[in-house]
Amino acid sequence: MDPFGLGPSSSTFSRILQTGEPYLAKYFRILLEKPEVVEAKKRGLKIIVGGPGAWQLKLKPKFTEDHGIDCVIDGEAEKVVGEIVRRAIEGKSLPRFYEVSIHESPSVDEIPEIKNPSVNGLIEIGRGCCRGCAFCSVTLRPLRWYPYEKIEKELKVNTDAGLKYSVIHAEDVLLYGSRSVIPDRKKVLKLHKLCKRYVNQLSWSHTSMAAVATDPMLVEDVAEIILDENQEWWGAEVGIETGSPELVKKVMPAKARPFKPEQWPEVVKTAAGIMTDNNLVPACTLITGLPEETDEDVIKTIELMDDLKDFKSLIVPLFFVPLGRLKDEDWFTVEQMNDLQRELLIKCLRHDIKWAKVMIHSYFKGRWYSRISSFFYWLFVKIVEWKARGVYSAFMPKPISVERVEVKR
Repeated sequence: MDPFGLGPSSSTFSRILQTGEPYLAKYFRILLEKPEVVEAKKRGLKIIVGGPGAWQLKLKPKFTEDHGIDCVIDGEAEKVVGEIVRRAIEGKSLPRFYEVSIHESPSVDEIPEIKNPSVNGLIEIGRGCCRGCAFCSVTLRPLRWYPYEKIEKELKVNTDAGLKYSVIHAEDVLLYGSRSVIPDRKKVLKLHKLCKRYVNQLSWSHTSMAAVATDPMLVEDVAEIILDENQEWWGAEVGIETGSPELVKKVMPAKARPFKPEQWPEVVKTAAGIMTDNNLVPACTLITGLPEETDEDVIKTIELMDDLKDFKSLIVPLFFVPLGRLKDEDWFTVEQMNDLQRELLIKCLRHDIKWAKVMIHSYFKGRWYSRISSFFYWLFVKIVEWKARGVYSAFMPKPISVERVEVKR
């Protein structure tokens, strides 16, 4: 949930491509302004809001009040939502903003399984992250991995509803079952064999460059399980964030583990090669405007982008949004971009447009609606390409105007 479009993706691209109010923000507002909702509020309806974007409502107290939102729960709500709903039913006062403490985080046994099929067949296999990046809120939560039995129950819910595809979700799928930054081969392989018994197509929500580079053979073994006559590739979101070892040291020192921060660019390039060899096609992120970022840091990231030009992937630049341990820092905006940051943005856009065109047919291959979907996807890419031309012209350095001076002889 991104109720005001303040998340990294929405805040970055709505400004760069000048698309206006982000769709998520627009439709969240429209939902609350529906006549049915307004009428129900008059009859005593209580509106309780949660989800990963709940923190944004704390920044918009007037919107919260004007739209009749009674309570916002920020964090993992399993252990607290029951009491809040009970108070709402009994007509008691509710906290306007409830921030779930780490002590209220649910254990694995306190997290219920899904009762109905999930969106895109998403199956959560764990929560939390062991890497501790300063800009990320997920690292503030304890690390928990779900047992196979719990995962299998959710797979059955989805397949019983006819879903033949799944996305397994964790902050780093390759670290499933591990208490360190070293993948547990046995557990990871057992997980994927279990999932492929139920679905034809399987992808990951997230993994890390370091985990991929740590055990290339594990990625190859996973690929042998996932890729078959029903599936030629799989995807994941992966954080590159920067090409600068110095910035890695300052903000995300565990990002490279078990390698050293100084090795980060090589870790990324090694992992990129492993992914390409095994048909893992990631959507990668970079962060622009991190606190303490210098021009030298941006130059290192530009150099890394040059090295990744043949890496089949999407590489998405995102403006820094103050979250996690950096929540008190200033936001980064498009107006603050310097020439080096603009150059990095343009490199990313060109990389993404190039590879998006290549991916169109493989993305929809084997689906009955592939022809029409491929056309609309192609049309979308062309629109983005057209929009990007405006970005190129706006961000490229302007030529210097030199007046012609006649010299008398």
